[in-house]
Formats: sequence, structure tokens, C-alpha cells
Amino acid sequence: MAEHGAAFWIEQLGLVRHPEGGWFRESYRSAEVIPRSGLPARFDEKRTFATAIYFLLEQGDISALHRLKSDEIWHFYAGASLTVHVIGPDGKHGETMVGRDVEAGEQLQAVVPADCWFGAELAGDGDYALVGCTVAPGFDFNDFELASRDDLTALFPGHAALIERLTRG
Repeated sequence: MAEHGAAFWIEQLGLVRHPEGGWFRESYRSAEVIPRSGLPARFDEKRTFATAIYFLLEQGDISALHRLKSDEIWHFYAGASLTVHVIGPDGKHGETMVGRDVEAGEQLQAVVPADCWFGAELAGDGDYALVGCTVAPGFDFNDFELASRDDLTALFPGHAALIERLTRG
């Protein structure tokens, strides 16, 4: 099978722009819910068990730094490798190369723990990366916080260059 470009995947999967950058479409939302009483205090109401999306990032675009109240698992599907950057609550920065070249240390999956700031960018010169993201408990935009460049830089001045590159202002 020939490798398709970003436009093919955007059209075939019905992707739309995401507030953090890139393109996405929800592909799964559990029909069952976890009641508020069964969730940690950081959740303000019930949540579905899990959700999943397709996410496509093109060269020159970023998944801007953001954080969720849930864990998120990234799954590699097609295209170029990407780097997922994570800044933990303690200020430690880590990165995972998500891609298919496992012999070079890339991972087919990457986990971002809840309450960490994270974002992504293409690694190298590829045109796009197509991944999937699974969130549990399920994604809700009430749990999504897009980083403020100034606020995050004040919290983590040692990561100023990364924050500058992976925020929109």
C-alpha cells in the first residue's frame, strides 16, 4: 500500500482543527460512565470510561502545551515520527519519540500522566504524523487547559525555549 499524505487522512477520517493545533476526530466514546463519587476529587462531574481520537499533526504545526485531568495514551499509526514533550508538576521535562522505528528507540505508544503539561511536534523532516490518543477517564473539554506562555515560563523558567516553541502566546 502506498503511503498517503496528510490531505488524504484528513479527508478520509473526517478530521477537523483542534484547539491545541493539528487535526482530530473522536472515534470512540464509551457508553458507560463513572459516577462523580467514583472519581478522584479533581473531576467535577461524571466521566465516560474512556475516549479515543485520531490526531494528525502536519510539519510546521504543533500540539501546543496543554494538560488534562486524565492519563492519555498516544498510539502511532502513519507518517513521520513525532516527539511528545512532558513537563511534570515537579518541573522535570521528558520526551518520547513516537514512531515505528523501535530499533532507534521510538515507541509505538507513549503515556502522558494526568496533570502534566504536554505537547508534540514532528521529529525531522516528515510531512505529517497520524496518531491516536486514548484518554481514561474519558476526555471532556472541561478537563482541558491550554498553557499560557507567560504563566508556564514563570513556573518553569528552565524550559523557556521549549515553552516558547510549543505555545501560541
